[in-house]
Amino acid sequence: MKRFFNMYKIEQKIFFRSPDVIVFCILMPLVVFALITMIAGNKAAADSGLTYVQGAFVSLSTVGICCSAFMSIPITIVDLRDRGILRRMYCSPCSPIRILACDIISSGMVAAFSTVLLTIAAVIVGYRMSGNALVFIIVWLLTMLSMFSIGLLVASVCRTTKSMNIVTSVLYFPMLLFSGATIPAEVFPAPVRAIIKWMPLGVGIETLKKISIGTYEGVFLPVIVLTVIAAICILISVKTFRWE
Repeated sequence: MKRFFNMYKIEQKIFFRSPDVIVFCILMPLVVFALITMIAGNKAAADSGLTYVQGAFVSLSTVGICCSAFMSIPITIVDLRDRGILRRMYCSPCSPIRILACDIISSGMVAAFSTVLLTIAAVIVGYRMSGNALVFIIVWLLTMLSMFSIGLLVASVCRTTKSMNIVTSVLYFPMLLFSGATIPAEVFPAPVRAIIKWMPLGVGIETLKKISIGTYEGVFLPVIVLTVIAAICILISVKTFRWE
């Protein structure tokens, strides 16, 4: 356990020293939240039943998840495989599973840290959650598990850094821009909003928005969908994962 904790501390330090993590996972949600607060503030966000501030907090709380799922987990794992490090570790006392676990936990901590900072900013501007905070946290964690499982699937299927970069770019940017994570889903036309409901991150955001205002009707099915996505992606990841 001591060895695992020491390795985890090193991985976590590497994450927080990465410019990409600082900019996209931590600073970007705060900047976008500030802009939405100044531009729209407490105006009603279409027919969602939320104000723009309420919707922005929920949506931007998932940006760290999206960034970690596609910019952290696959990049780290595929890079280690591409350079032959995983193969060498497989035959050493240092289990590769240990470094994979450290990578996943570090990514989760970055996403959580991003959300905590965003929560502090939201409370400062007067945001208060109407729904159950504990249920919100549980569904947020389920959303993170679902997204991280997709990142693990990418890391398992892609054998080279080049192919991984292509796949993560195709997944990351549409998910970040069109799932409602950064741009409020309410401003999109109806056809785009219909597509958002089929995106894994969009499913999570829509569910979190309902929970944040204390509306639990229709929440059960999205929770099942997120759970199924996580289970299927993890299963495929385990079956297709290669150390070299």
